[in-house]
Amino acid sequence: MIYNSNESTRRTLYFPAVKPCESISQTTLVNSLLSLSKKISNYKPPHFTFTSNKRNVKKALRLIQVLQLFLQGVRDAGGFDMMGNLVNSPLLDLHVALQKLEFVLQDCTRQDARVWMLMKSNSVGRHFRVVFEAVAASLDDLPLDVVGACDDEVKELGLFLIQKVKQAHFEAQREDVWASNLVKSALYRFEGRVIPDPSEFRWVLDYLGIKKWAECNDQVKFLEEEIGFGSGPAARLMGLMVYCRCVFFYHIDGDARRVEDAKFDYNIGCLNPDDLKCPISLEIMEDPVTISTGQTYDRVNIVKWFKASNPVCPKTGQRVQNLDLVPNLALKEIIKKYCLENGETFPIPKDKGASKKSSESDMAVLAIEEATKMVADFLSLKLAMGTIGEKSKAAYEIRLLTKRSVFNRACFMESGAISYLLNLLLSKDSTAQENSMGALLNLSKHPEIKPVIVNNGGLILVVRVLKNGIKMEARQHAAATLFYLSSVEEYRGLIGNNPDAIPSLAELIRIGGDQGRKNALVSIFSLLMLPSNHNKVLEAKLVPLLVSLVGSMEISDNLIVDFLAVLTSLAEKPHGARAIFRAKALDVVIRLMCSPYSDSSRLGKENCVSLLLAMCINCGREVVEILVMNTSLMGALYSLYAGGTSRVSKKISSLISILHEFSERSTTRSMPRALSHENFIHVW
Repeated sequence: MIYNSNESTRRTLYFPAVKPCESISQTTLVNSLLSLSKKISNYKPPHFTFTSNKRNVKKALRLIQVLQLFLQGVRDAGGFDMMGNLVNSPLLDLHVALQKLEFVLQDCTRQDARVWMLMKSNSVGRHFRVVFEAVAASLDDLPLDVVGACDDEVKELGLFLIQKVKQAHFEAQREDVWASNLVKSALYRFEGRVIPDPSEFRWVLDYLGIKKWAECNDQVKFLEEEIGFGSGPAARLMGLMVYCRCVFFYHIDGDARRVEDAKFDYNIGCLNPDDLKCPISLEIMEDPVTISTGQTYDRVNIVKWFKASNPVCPKTGQRVQNLDLVPNLALKEIIKKYCLENGETFPIPKDKGASKKSSESDMAVLAIEEATKMVADFLSLKLAMGTIGEKSKAAYEIRLLTKRSVFNRACFMESGAISYLLNLLLSKDSTAQENSMGALLNLSKHPEIKPVIVNNGGLILVVRVLKNGIKMEARQHAAATLFYLSSVEEYRGLIGNNPDAIPSLAELIRIGGDQGRKNALVSIFSLLMLPSNHNKVLEAKLVPLLVSLVGSMEISDNLIVDFLAVLTSLAEKPHGARAIFRAKALDVVIRLMCSPYSDSSRLGKENCVSLLLAMCINCGREVVEILVMNTSLMGALYSLYAGGTSRVSKKISSLISILHEFSERSTTRSMPRALSHENFIHVW
């Protein structure tokens, strides 16, 4: 089988070459070598651009072109056929070498890795040397009879090729060394918080052909991926490239204006922070693992538990069948997302071998932190004194930089950017308003920034954008910002007391798209945690709107789940339950409960159970009578009970008990008009 590279899944300068099977036919192998060498020979302008390592590439391509001619000449002369399978072994090694060479060339032409490949010039030169040493060894191992069967021209070509391959010197060229030294100098200056010489770094950018904002941003994205692999040098470089992107490029070009802001990708009411904590330490888990009883613990804690001769599950008391620990990768990813969304630092387990690389790691952290502080000061100055275009670009850069990093958010708070971003919300420029609102959304996740926003009059300005924002995107960012601000109990009251806040959230639910509706729903759900906000939500006529949208069946399953979660929260109070009943929600909820079962609708059905139970408790006979009369509801409840969680099963049991009790009482007409709370088991 001949290897076909998949560039999208390969890390740069890693070469997963696959040696062809030894039983491969000689004809197939030779044809594959010719095809591969032809493909490599085509790595030249204008189809491919090399911004560094140009001489090494040029030298390599010349040698491969000669190799292609030699292989073709031997094949046409029948030299390979004369030796049969004896010739396969060196050709297999040659195939692996050519695969690796193609990988090197792919990396050298990556437009998003220009800076990285420049800084790796010495390493790239070594890779070229290793590849052609393997090519030379493969040619040396070819039986003499293979070349002997060819005419003099092919023989001379073979001797010339072997001589040139052995004589080839691959090393970093002088211009690459000069450019990389300038980059290193800039990095050292950053660590001392000294601004590098702009002319020097502009020369580097021009040398690499990085002439647009989007091209510079591509370098940043690539370096972010490398940091994900644990690369310290990539972290240092990323700080420098972020600085360049912000300082040296005045316009954001192409589709780069579109930025993926944080989205709520879990359903409201479903994520309990306590579920992310280890039952032993009661701290958020660093490395969650599941034991044989199905319970999950932090690895370090459960290992200590078992070492103390406790062969039982700490939570259930069951005796464990074995001491195997299965990593719970899904939960670990949820914990990461939760920490990111709530401005908390994800706990990173200590690496036992980390001390060996601590110096390099510390330098990387220092460089990127100092670069970020300098960028924060620069962008804050632009927000304060720049033109509207410069302010909009600065807000966009802040929006990008604060999307994931808690440290970056703190830097922009310290630089005084918050008040300038709030002022920009008043702009009549739609892009400037959207970018400043997106930046404030990311910043509002930081616990120390929330009071800065509120104390600077930000709450009124955010609500204003929510109500009258020029773009729908700005309005949905404003709704999400209110959600993060409402995580502080005091601010829930302030938001609820603003006469435009809750009505504007309701309006966004009515006219917004899926993301706008999602943001507004999570904000309202958070506001409902303060009892005084219940009446305000009802006064905004949110209940009939939610019931109408759920009944229309024109929204996604995920949104239906969130709509039902908000209705359930309202139904916990008698006046809320009655408002839901008057909106004729029962017909809609029963229809959802009895609809064909699917995994996507399961959570929606569970929320339906919670809503029906709350309405039975708070509305009494009016609701229970309707539910009892529906013959298909009981079957849907039992079906959900069979595969539900313990929490949902308890709620279903409570609801079924209420319906059975009513059926028994109705025969004697002894059911009171309104059922008292003690008649039912209220399980939450």
